[in-house]
Amino acid sequence: MAKKKSPLDQLRKIIAAWPETDERMSHGSPTFWGGKKTFASFHVHERYGGVAVWIKSETDAQEALVEADPERFFVPPYVGPSGWIAVRLEGEVDWGVVEGLLLQGYRLVAPKRALKLLDGG
Repeated sequence: MAKKKSPLDQLRKIIAAWPETDERMSHGSPTFWGGKKTFASFHVHERYGGVAVWIKSETDAQEALVEADPERFFVPPYVGPSGWIAVRLEGEVDWGVVEGLLLQGYRLVAPKRALKLLDGG
Protein backbone atom coordinates (compact mmCIF):
# COMPACT_ATOMS: atom_id res chain seq x y z
CA MET A 1 0.00 0.00 0.00
CA ALA A 2 1.37 3.41 -1.00
CA LYS A 3 2.21 5.83 1.77
CA LYS A 4 -0.02 8.92 1.84
CA LYS A 5 1.91 12.14 1.24
CA SER A 6 1.96 14.73 3.97
CA PRO A 7 0.09 17.97 3.26
CA LEU A 8 3.39 19.86 2.99
CA ASP A 9 4.71 17.31 0.49
CA GLN A 10 1.50 17.67 -1.54
CA LEU A 11 1.91 21.46 -1.60
CA ARG A 12 5.54 21.14 -2.65
CA LYS A 13 4.62 18.78 -5.49
CA ILE A 14 1.96 21.15 -6.84
CA ILE A 15 4.06 24.29 -6.59
CA ALA A 16 7.27 22.75 -7.95
CA ALA A 17 5.63 22.45 -11.39
CA TRP A 18 5.44 26.24 -11.78
CA PRO A 19 8.27 28.50 -13.00
CA GLU A 20 10.22 30.77 -10.66
CA THR A 21 8.86 29.36 -7.42
CA ASP A 22 10.92 29.00 -4.30
CA GLU A 23 10.37 27.74 -0.76
CA ARG A 24 11.94 29.47 2.21
CA MET A 25 11.25 29.63 5.91
CA SER A 26 9.53 32.85 6.91
CA HIS A 27 8.24 33.59 10.39
CA GLY A 28 8.89 29.94 11.29
CA SER A 29 6.79 28.47 8.47
CA PRO A 30 7.56 27.01 5.02
CA THR A 31 6.62 29.86 2.69
CA PHE A 32 6.31 29.78 -1.08
CA TRP A 33 7.41 32.58 -3.36
CA GLY A 34 6.59 33.42 -6.95
CA GLY A 35 9.48 35.59 -8.02
CA LYS A 36 10.07 38.04 -5.17
CA LYS A 37 6.64 37.86 -3.52
CA THR A 38 4.95 35.30 -1.29
CA PHE A 39 1.76 33.54 -2.31
CA ALA A 40 1.40 30.69 0.19
CA SER A 41 2.51 29.67 3.65
CA PHE A 42 2.13 26.31 5.42
CA HIS A 43 1.21 26.28 9.12
CA VAL A 44 0.85 23.62 11.78
CA HIS A 45 -0.44 25.40 14.84
CA GLU A 46 -3.73 24.95 16.66
CA ARG A 47 -3.95 28.68 17.32
CA TYR A 48 -3.79 29.31 13.56
CA GLY A 49 -6.30 26.70 12.36
CA GLY A 50 -4.36 23.45 12.86
CA VAL A 51 -2.73 22.10 9.69
CA ALA A 52 -3.45 24.72 7.04
CA VAL A 53 -2.12 26.58 4.05
CA TRP A 54 -2.59 30.33 3.82
CA ILE A 55 -2.94 31.49 0.21
CA LYS A 56 -2.86 34.95 -1.35
CA SER A 57 -6.30 35.68 -2.70
CA GLU A 58 -8.69 38.48 -3.36
CA THR A 59 -11.18 39.67 -0.75
CA ASP A 60 -14.24 38.63 -2.77
CA ALA A 61 -13.00 35.06 -3.12
CA GLN A 62 -12.07 34.94 0.56
CA GLU A 63 -15.56 35.97 1.67
CA ALA A 64 -17.31 33.52 -0.67
CA LEU A 65 -15.18 30.54 0.39
CA VAL A 66 -15.53 31.18 4.13
CA GLU A 67 -19.27 31.64 3.77
CA ALA A 68 -19.64 28.45 1.69
CA ASP A 69 -17.57 26.18 3.96
CA PRO A 70 -16.35 27.70 7.25
CA GLU A 71 -15.12 24.29 8.46
CA ARG A 72 -12.59 24.13 5.60
CA PHE A 73 -11.83 27.82 4.91
CA PHE A 74 -11.07 30.67 7.30
CA VAL A 75 -9.58 34.14 7.32
CA PRO A 76 -6.00 33.78 8.58
CA PRO A 77 -4.57 36.18 11.14
CA TYR A 78 -2.21 38.96 10.04
CA VAL A 79 -2.64 38.52 6.26
CA GLY A 80 -6.40 37.93 6.20
CA PRO A 81 -7.28 41.63 5.97
CA SER A 82 -5.27 41.71 2.72
CA GLY A 83 -7.56 39.06 1.22
CA TRP A 84 -5.59 35.89 1.97
CA ILE A 85 -7.58 32.69 2.49
CA ALA A 86 -6.63 29.77 4.74
CA VAL A 87 -7.50 26.16 3.90
CA ARG A 88 -7.50 23.48 6.58
CA LEU A 89 -5.58 20.43 5.33
CA GLU A 90 -6.90 17.88 7.80
CA GLY A 91 -9.37 15.12 6.96
CA GLU A 92 -10.54 14.68 3.38
CA VAL A 93 -8.90 17.41 1.31
CA ASP A 94 -9.96 18.29 -2.23
CA TRP A 95 -6.47 18.83 -3.63
CA GLY A 96 -7.93 20.05 -6.92
CA VAL A 97 -9.50 22.99 -5.08
CA VAL A 98 -6.27 23.65 -3.16
CA GLU A 99 -4.27 23.57 -6.40
CA GLY A 100 -6.68 26.00 -8.05
CA LEU A 101 -6.41 28.43 -5.15
CA LEU A 102 -2.62 28.12 -5.11
CA LEU A 103 -2.48 28.80 -8.84
CA GLN A 104 -4.64 31.90 -8.45
CA GLY A 105 -2.40 33.13 -5.64
CA TYR A 106 0.72 32.44 -7.69
CA ARG A 107 -0.73 34.35 -10.65
CA LEU A 108 -1.27 37.38 -8.39
CA VAL A 109 2.45 37.66 -7.59
CA ALA A 110 4.48 35.87 -10.28
CA PRO A 111 6.62 37.89 -12.67
CA LYS A 112 5.21 38.31 -16.18
CA ARG A 113 7.99 36.16 -17.67
CA ALA A 114 7.05 33.27 -15.33
CA LEU A 115 3.38 33.57 -16.27
CA LYS A 116 4.35 33.50 -19.92
CA LEU A 117 6.26 30.24 -19.35
CA LEU A 118 3.39 28.81 -17.32
CA ASP A 119 0.97 29.56 -20.16
CA GLY A 120 3.26 27.93 -22.73
CA GLY A 121 4.59 31.14 -24.28
